[in-house]
Amino acid sequence: MAATHVEQLIRDPDGRTQAVQVHIGESPIAWLHARGHLSERHYLAGDMLRRDWEKAGLGARVTMRWDAMPRQMGGSGIVPDPTLAQLSARERFDGAIRAAGPGLADILWRVACAGEGLVAAEKALGWPSRAGKLVLTLALDRVAGWYRIA
Repeated sequence: MAATHVEQLIRDPDGRTQAVQVHIGESPIAWLHARGHLSERHYLAGDMLRRDWEKAGLGARVTMRWDAMPRQMGGSGIVPDPTLAQLSARERFDGAIRAAGPGLADILWRVACAGEGLVAAEKALGWPSRAGKLVLTLALDRVAGWYRIA
């Protein structure tokens, strides 16, 4: 059975190094939601954005694609075109990123899609500590509106 938690060293905002247990299957968006830092609406928006990013195939590939031939679907015989599904997901992703707007889309993509933690994203963007959560929340609010999440 594979380990679901790993110990990771992090540096807190005061510069102290601490050892923490990290659930390797948990996204930063899920982590923030589970600890009350994001509302259900914001969590759903971030998760929908991540799913569209993955469906569109926008992430880096590490292996060869073996699905060149469509698989037979049971019953109807209709095989959905993966290209159309990818194009639809790409359109939704692009629309959501446009809805977030410039300045907000960077941290949104880093945390929701690339899986970076808030501290790492703030550092990569050259932002002061604790600015990321506010900006991420604003971006997720716009994206939730775009996805029509009540």
